[in-house]
Amino acid sequence: MKLDAQIPSGPIAQKWDRYKFESKLVNPANKRKFDIIVVGSGLAGASAAASLGELGYQVKCFCFQDSPRRAHSIAAQGGINAAKNYQNDGDSVYRLFYDTIKGGDFRAREANVYRLAQVSVNIIDQCVAQGVPFAREYGGLLANRSFGGAQVSRTFYARGQTGQQLLLGAYQALCRQISAGAVKMFPRTEMLDVVVVDGAAKGIVARDLVSGEISLHAADAVVLATGGYGNVFFLSTNAKGCNVTATWRAYKKGAAFANPCYTQIHPTCIPVSGEHQSKLTLMSESLRNDGRVWVPKKKGDQRAPQDIPEGERDYYLERKYPSFGNLAPRDISSRAAKEACDDGRGVGPGGLGVYLDFADSIKRVGEDKIRERYGNLFDMYEKITGANAYRTPMRIYPAVHYAMGGTWVDYNLMSSVPGLFVLGEANFSDHGANRLGASALMQGLADGYFVAPYTIGHYLASTKPAKVATSHAEFKKAEADVTARLKRLLSINGQRTVTSLHRELGKLLWEKCGMARNAAGLKEALKRIPELREEFWKNARVPGENQSLNQALEYAGRVADFMEFAELLCTDALHRNESCGGHFRTEYQTPDGEAQRDDQNFAYVAAWEYQGDGKPPLLNKEPLVYEEVHMSTRSYK
Repeated sequence: MKLDAQIPSGPIAQKWDRYKFESKLVNPANKRKFDIIVVGSGLAGASAAASLGELGYQVKCFCFQDSPRRAHSIAAQGGINAAKNYQNDGDSVYRLFYDTIKGGDFRAREANVYRLAQVSVNIIDQCVAQGVPFAREYGGLLANRSFGGAQVSRTFYARGQTGQQLLLGAYQALCRQISAGAVKMFPRTEMLDVVVVDGAAKGIVARDLVSGEISLHAADAVVLATGGYGNVFFLSTNAKGCNVTATWRAYKKGAAFANPCYTQIHPTCIPVSGEHQSKLTLMSESLRNDGRVWVPKKKGDQRAPQDIPEGERDYYLERKYPSFGNLAPRDISSRAAKEACDDGRGVGPGGLGVYLDFADSIKRVGEDKIRERYGNLFDMYEKITGANAYRTPMRIYPAVHYAMGGTWVDYNLMSSVPGLFVLGEANFSDHGANRLGASALMQGLADGYFVAPYTIGHYLASTKPAKVATSHAEFKKAEADVTARLKRLLSINGQRTVTSLHRELGKLLWEKCGMARNAAGLKEALKRIPELREEFWKNARVPGENQSLNQALEYAGRVADFMEFAELLCTDALHRNESCGGHFRTEYQTPDGEAQRDDQNFAYVAAWEYQGDGKPPLLNKEPLVYEEVHMSTRSYK
């Protein structure tokens, strides 16, 4: 496999403008002749489908939820970054670019990140025009707040429900195109395979989740905007439906999978409360603007937080990272919390928790102001834990949150399979080894509104793809493969629930490939995962049938893909003999416990190529060349 990132020439600040000018265009009258499939209706998918429909293309949009409004983007809380510099505090496109590169521990592709910073300023204007109710200052100007990994305030927000408001903006744009006939929406429909004809993506195989009907859909280009793979860990902050199926099936059809070991652990999650849980709940990073993180200085201190005097508290982020304090990046803050708990100073049941305390902020600005900024988050915390965070500190602990790895894409956001584009969290391109908070919404909307419409148009104008009908042999073969897989799942008839097998896999990954990894643990996991996969196919029980609504069958198919993907995740983590961002190998750390990169040997994107079932994947390397910034020790002290 040849990995060509297709990065335009010229100075970094001119690459995107030069690309747009030099791109081939599709005549407006010809756009209606092209069919485009968009899988996923979150921020990346909905914005892409709406934008492509507005341009005149014939678009089909698929989502497995009952409405595009139910996409997991709705769960994002804290905000969206943009280099507007409304605070006049020193922000700029270049600073956002640099903070993102540094935040990703110098493991992201420079040109893509700069483009993201460039178009961020347009996103806010787009969303305001759609009526997104961003928070505003007293005089009416849009408000900003700080987020981890930055020393400027560049995060636009709508209380603690920014994702919901942005998704409603994209959804109404999508609805307009549905009404106009430019987009045809397929809710409660799951993509189960990509169809590749003569080396190019030409369509998908989908299953109607209500009737069980298998359908074939042909197109000139296919867009995957299907989110990340964090649920491979079973317990994560992701919605239960989030899965790896779309990108994993694309991988098995020739699309390289990049950096799967880069998984983000978020530091402010409500701790696990017992074996009954099937997911975890996030408390927004924005809370760290006004909340102070601490643990008792004394090991095993069981006193109530209000009974522990100030002098006996360790505000460890402020102590260790004085320049950034409680706004240290997520990977660093998560490891610091784990370190405190491992030291026996954790709080709550099992000692797996730290305090996020708002007492000082309430004293400084008043409870009403804190309620105005974060009220819905405090309400959610009280409903789940029964505790009032205005009166007593929140208790938080790190949890799996976001996937920086994903399908490999070039500057066009096209995978190694021509005609297959991948947007948002489903691709790998912008965040390196750690995503800065409030950058997920930025990337999803940047890809959908401002990047993909140009790059897909350039692809269609450059290649003039030949039309392929669903009667083609490759479509029939893909349909037969999907049908056989569904039949196989239903025929196992074993004794274990799919949930129990998924939970066992997730626990294994969390322990061996979670916040900290080492070679011995990863080798254990790689020995155990194939055994667990074999157990799944021999002893899982999937009730019901295929010709009707069967959520057990849906879930089993997704877990089957996780059983395969987990092996690639650990393989990638084992091969990368360094620590960087969310990938922390305990063998590779500085004397003071920070991540120790190896730029001489690992300054590359690891893009894995499928070689067939039972065969090890092939490693392809895309060197990371930095022309604009110099790789340096990542420090927030």
